[in-house]
Amino acid sequence: MFKRFRDWRENRLVRKMGFTTEQWEAAVADWPVMERYQGEERTALRELTFRFLARKDFASGSGFQYTDAMCLKLGTMACVPILKLGLDWYDHWYTVIIYEGDFVPNRSYRSEDGVVHERSPGLSGEAWLRGPVILSWQSVCESGAQVRHGKASNVVIHELAHKLDMLRDGANGAPPMHPDMPPGEWHDIFSSAWDRLQADWQHNQSLPIDAYGLTSPAEFFAVCSETFFEAPEVMKNQMPKVYQLLCQFYRQQPVPLATPGL
Repeated sequence: MFKRFRDWRENRLVRKMGFTTEQWEAAVADWPVMERYQGEERTALRELTFRFLARKDFASGSGFQYTDAMCLKLGTMACVPILKLGLDWYDHWYTVIIYEGDFVPNRSYRSEDGVVHERSPGLSGEAWLRGPVILSWQSVCESGAQVRHGKASNVVIHELAHKLDMLRDGANGAPPMHPDMPPGEWHDIFSSAWDRLQADWQHNQSLPIDAYGLTSPAEFFAVCSETFFEAPEVMKNQMPKVYQLLCQFYRQQPVPLATPGL
C-alpha cells in the first residue's frame, strides 16, 4: 500500500517538475561517461534521474544560484552508480546542498602534524552519516578521467559512494553485500589492494587511483568507485580483482566484455 502511494506521489512530482528528454540530454551532453549508456539503459538512467530529483530536496550553499540544468547533471551522476541497484539505496537521506566552489565546514580540524586548527580547509564534497550530501559545483564540473593529479575524479560519485558505504556499520569501506557475493571476499580483495598500493606509494611508484584513497578504507572505496566509473579501463588493467568486485557490487560492466572471435 505504501509503495503504491509513494509511486503515485512520485509520478505526480515528476510530471509537475516538467523536465523533458531534451533538457536532460543537454544537461549531460558534456559528460563523457554518458557515451556508455545507450538505448534502454539511457532511458532508464533518465527516468531514474527524474525520480531522484523528485525524492531529494536541493538547497543553496551561501546563496549560490543553481539551475535546473545543474540539478539534472548532478542527479544523473548520482544515479549512475545505482542504475542497476535502484533508487531505494538512497533512502534515509533527503537533501543535496550545492555551493559554487569549495566550502569551509564550521568545525575544528586536526592536520597531519597533529595541530588542531579552528576551522577545516575548503572541501569539494561531504556526506553526513545522517544528513545531507554537500557538493561544490565547480568540482562537479571538473569530473573526468584525468583531472585530479592525473587520476579519475568525480565528487558526486565519491560522496554517493560514501552514502552507500554508510548503509552498513557506517563509512568503513564495506557497503552491504549482495546475497550472491561470497562472504569475506570483499575484505580480502580490498585489503590486498590497499596493502599493495600503500607499499607502492611508500616507494614513490605511480598509482592507478588518486592517493587520497589511501587515507582510510572509506576513502579507498569512494576513490575506487570514482575510478570504476570515470576510468574503468585503468582499474581493470591495474586493479583487476577490485574491478571485478565492483562490477558485482554495482551490477555494471563499464568496460565492455570482448566478443568471442573478434
